Amino acid sequence: MTALDFICLAPFLLLASAPIIIMLTITITRNIKVVYGFSLLMFLLSFISLFIVAPYIPHVIAPLFIIDSYSLLFLAIIIFAGFLITILSYIYISQQGDDKEEYFIILFVAALGASVLVVANHFISFFLGLETLSISLYILVAYIKTRSYSIEAGVKFLVIASVASAFLLFGMGLIYTATGSMNFKGVASALGSLHALSPILLTGFVMLLVGIGFKLALVPFHMWLPDVYQGAPAPVTALIATISKGAVLAIALRFFMDIQGFNNQAIFIALSAIAIISMFTGNLLALNQGNLKRMLAYSSIAHFGYLLITLLAGSTEGIHSAIFYIASYIITTLGAFGIISLLSVCSGNADSIDDYKGLFYKNPFMAIVMSLAMLSLAGIPLTAGFIAKFYLVLAGVKSGLWLLAFSLVINSVISLYYYLRVVTTMFTTSDQVKPSTIPLMGNLVLVVIVIGILFLGILPAWVSDIIASLS
Repeated sequence: MTALDFICLAPFLLLASAPIIIMLTITITRNIKVVYGFSLLMFLLSFISLFIVAPYIPHVIAPLFIIDSYSLLFLAIIIFAGFLITILSYIYISQQGDDKEEYFIILFVAALGASVLVVANHFISFFLGLETLSISLYILVAYIKTRSYSIEAGVKFLVIASVASAFLLFGMGLIYTATGSMNFKGVASALGSLHALSPILLTGFVMLLVGIGFKLALVPFHMWLPDVYQGAPAPVTALIATISKGAVLAIALRFFMDIQGFNNQAIFIALSAIAIISMFTGNLLALNQGNLKRMLAYSSIAHFGYLLITLLAGSTEGIHSAIFYIASYIITTLGAFGIISLLSVCSGNADSIDDYKGLFYKNPFMAIVMSLAMLSLAGIPLTAGFIAKFYLVLAGVKSGLWLLAFSLVINSVISLYYYLRVVTTMFTTSDQVKPSTIPLMGNLVLVVIVIGILFLGILPAWVSDIIASLS
């Protein structure tokens, strides 16, 4: 490896060194505040290191990684989200029992796995990053040992995700058998010389699609998601909903664009069907949910159905809209789960929508932030979600995906019901008017999220120009 390779790997080296240093610190003394402060510092340094890497992109670390503007944008999103989740996790986990410090070790390993995913250019690095992320999530979901449903969710997640990984690995093996390459560009080159997909190659792509479908919880591979969302601690649910899904979508989009998958009719039809079914299934199942985390789980199925439009568009606009949508979705979802996390600390369990009754009269700021998050997820104007959906529709229409674009619009209307139900519940008068107070750092996280949602919704051109110039 050259010196330039090490410079470009700086964010990964920082993320990888953090859990090692935390482990060494724990052997000397257990101090959750020290570990928390160090964790924030390492995420901050990792984010700063991206600016050091930027002048040297694109850079290929053969044969496993490619560090370009596309991956750098996703790395920035992942590390920024990791920073905010660390704050929410500290507020939440510090109220739990023993072994609080080890939580942050696993959190860094998860962030490292997600970061490896977004720079992967090879099946080996793809699988390595995915499994590093997945194994970390299994542990984090079941981390609170006193919550029986957390352990149940962790076991269920482990079993189903392991099956998905087996499909993914078998699919990679079949594609390698048919093309003789495990590098994305090598697979694309081999496909370019073929007139039609062989049965082995087609089976490989189907199994790969099944594996990715499980990881993104697309229909019909979504069965695990509501139980895991409900059972996991709120900050961990935020991690799954944002960093994990964002990283998987990033690698799926890179691979799909590299092999020009949108040009294959069979793959195109299959993905179109999955996208439309995911949109309708996610939104319709969310309508009658009384548990907020389960409602957001079904909602996320629909959102990633929307995002499949970017894969099928096969255009630069599609890539730009995917990055903008993921950024908007992550900041908005962090707002929703941030409120759930903070309210869980303040008043115990806050999973049920009824738990938010009269929240405006207990803590107006929390109610306003949650309302803004719900309105953004619904795609109401002046929020990040509205602009993100507008860009998706625009990318779909420009590529002639009229049915998909129309389905997105119809489903956005359907989703208004359950998002607005949460908003109206918070403004409903409650007999309990005891104020809900939250820590200062929790308030700061919510302020950052509010600024992000409104900035992306009111001044999207500035962010869009950055995305366009870099990618």
